[in-house]
Amino acid sequence: MTRIPTEPLTKAAFAPFGDVIELRDRPDKIINQGLCGRHHDLARLDFGPGGRAGISLFDAEPRSLPYRLDMMERHPEGSQAFIPLNPAPFLILVAEDAGDRPGRPRAFLTAPGQGVNFHRNTWHGVLTPLAAPGLFAVIDRIGETPNLQEHWFEVPYIVESP
Repeated sequence: MTRIPTEPLTKAAFAPFGDVIELRDRPDKIINQGLCGRHHDLARLDFGPGGRAGISLFDAEPRSLPYRLDMMERHPEGSQAFIPLNPAPFLILVAEDAGDRPGRPRAFLTAPGQGVNFHRNTWHGVLTPLAAPGLFAVIDRIGETPNLQEHWFEVPYIVESP
């Protein structure tokens, strides 16, 4: 099995796969009688033709490192955003496309307060919280056409701390 080290989640490193959703250094605008900073338009949501935005809540079981990665998926019809509802880190697994299958995966660990938005058609692992509760708000495409492709690796990867 090939080992993959985790790396911190940064906007620059994650840019080929999607958006990091986090507070900016300063809000774009102060609203609500001066008591709230609005950090505006943090992710490029894309729901394709015939789809609409939906908000769901996911309750995922926590995992641990080292983590066995044997499958990745992608959504050809729309982006998918994961916003944690607790401050615990979670594991993000992504890969560039290598001819209709994932290339070598990369593993990112979030910092408290970070979420992600996977761009449409980005290979990624399943939701992988590292602590309970694994509660997330998810914004993704709701529609009638198929929007899930899975790829199972013949030889799994092992994701571990650096």
